[in-house]
Amino acid sequence: MELYDTPANRCPPGANIVGLRASDGAQLRAAYWRPEGIPRGTVAVIQGRAEFIEKYFETIGELLERGFVVAAFDWRGQGLSHRLLRNRGKGHLRRSTDYRLDLDAFIRQLLAPDCPKPWFALAHSMGAAAVLDHSAACDGEEPFARIVGTAPMVDLHGFPGSHMARRLAASFRNTGLARLFVPGGGPRTLMEKPFVNNVLTGDQRRYARAAEIIQAAPAVGIGDPTVGWAHAAYHLMDRLTADGYAERIRTPTLLFAAGDERLVSTPAIERFARRLKTATCVVLPDARHEILMERAEIRAKFWAAFDAFAPGERFLHEAAEKISQTGV
Repeated sequence: MELYDTPANRCPPGANIVGLRASDGAQLRAAYWRPEGIPRGTVAVIQGRAEFIEKYFETIGELLERGFVVAAFDWRGQGLSHRLLRNRGKGHLRRSTDYRLDLDAFIRQLLAPDCPKPWFALAHSMGAAAVLDHSAACDGEEPFARIVGTAPMVDLHGFPGSHMARRLAASFRNTGLARLFVPGGGPRTLMEKPFVNNVLTGDQRRYARAAEIIQAAPAVGIGDPTVGWAHAAYHLMDRLTADGYAERIRTPTLLFAAGDERLVSTPAIERFARRLKTATCVVLPDARHEILMERAEIRAKFWAAFDAFAPGERFLHEAAEKISQTGV
């Protein structure tokens, strides 16, 4: 259990590294940081598929500067948490509800004993979907005071989001092929592929920084998902979009969607936000999927809305209005 940094991606000082154990025995790597002075609360940075704590060092530093305790962990099957297959390059998952076990361990073993309330979730993509699912399953006893989600995986973009893709994943899994890469997939991470035409970010420096982390610490990376992961992900997304499920989420929620999105479905995110009791959705027109790894002007828009929303000092609609009125 350790954290890796590179000259372009320094670990914020004062990291406390801990091991967590989910109720089914999965071992998770986690870390937390404390700011100078009295904390304003805690932000849980919850990563997306194929990510790892180190990728969020910049964001963690920015949250520390804002006076928050920051906590983060690697999901099972990625980063330096428990891998589910002998081939460490495969991004695998057995059941969509297993992510609830990871969140429960993170909340009970790290947030509860070591991190002051209020707790805010800052979650990306698959992680945002898992947090929203966990919140709905809590049925009124949600742990977080506020949820901020970037490009939440409510549905997928293009063919992967089609009914045909869902049927293929189910068929492959039912014939014993759950551990295979999805068709066309392989062990190389998205972050190691050429920047040109990438689907993650328009910021070349941040894109290269993520690749350098994997080069320095190959063990943190994974490649494309398996059929089993895809099948579990479809179950998670279908649950979120089922009638009456989203309406269970009572936590004030701010969702960000990307205008130049090619992995998840921005229209699906907007529809989902309209179903939540206290939520708004901000679409960042020029952003790609990884909003927190985007160009400075896009990240500035994100932070303007986050700063208005997370402390709970303003109403939800003011977060979106700050962007439209100031252009910041």
